[in-house]
Amino acid sequence: MFGGIGHGELLVVGVVALLLFGSRLPQVARSLGKSLTEFKKGMQGVQDEFNDAVYAGNSAASIDYDDDQAPTAPKFEPPTSPPRDE
Repeated sequence: MFGGIGHGELLVVGVVALLLFGSRLPQVARSLGKSLTEFKKGMQGVQDEFNDAVYAGNSAASIDYDDDQAPTAPKFEPPTSPPRDE
């Protein structure tokens, strides 16, 4: 109902297009179709690049775990002097 295009609306759009473009209507429709196809291809390419960038480094096989490596945090050393009274 709302936002849908009915038969009457399509007829009005067709008549207006025929009045505006006349005999060039098939050429205009063809070029519009080609433009839409190229736009969709471009958007698919952008989406593929995005997915490649997001999922390229997230595979579990690419993570190298080294359990033999020593800890990098410094070892806790207790203070050597007695506490001061202030």
